[in-house]
Amino acid sequence: MPLPRDAASVFDRKNTPLMRLIDATDPRALEGESPCEGWSGLDVVQHLIDTQRDFLLKAGADLPDPAPTVAALGPATAWRTHAEGVARQLADDTLAERAYETPFGTSTVGGAFDQFFGFDLIVHRWDIGQAAGVDVDFSERELDQAETAIAGFGDAIRSDGVCGPAVELGPDASRQDQVLALTGRDPR
Repeated sequence: MPLPRDAASVFDRKNTPLMRLIDATDPRALEGESPCEGWSGLDVVQHLIDTQRDFLLKAGADLPDPAPTVAALGPATAWRTHAEGVARQLADDTLAERAYETPFGTSTVGGAFDQFFGFDLIVHRWDIGQAAGVDVDFSERELDQAETAIAGFGDAIRSDGVCGPAVELGPDASRQDQVLALTGRDPR
């Protein structure tokens, strides 16, 4: 049976593993350096909140003000508060199904959100795990989604602030390591 494809369900499938990681991790462990240069694990969580929130507000979402912050609420409460607001907005078909122009063509708000931030939810989960010293293993479905996103971004993936140059790995590297290497991360 195929999985539901509505925007809220798609978000939930990518958000749940991230939320479980953040919930299970001591906030002090997230103070560690992430693979994202100059960012701790806490910074990565705040980045996810800020970028998703910015996108949704520009698309017409109604999110609570002020934005949840890791500094004020801690990573688990800040993320959970943010994610619940995102889920409510994506469950509203009048927003999620609204046409939305992306650099790659016309989509919907929900589709564009998943195209860009679904990728972030997967890859940044690994970054947060690395900062905390926690192993993160992607499912085959997540690896498929990350590979599809990377291919879809084309050269734009190397734009400033997106992903660094691909890392060269040997042929015996795992599929997960190969995907991470395509994002400029060195999983070794």
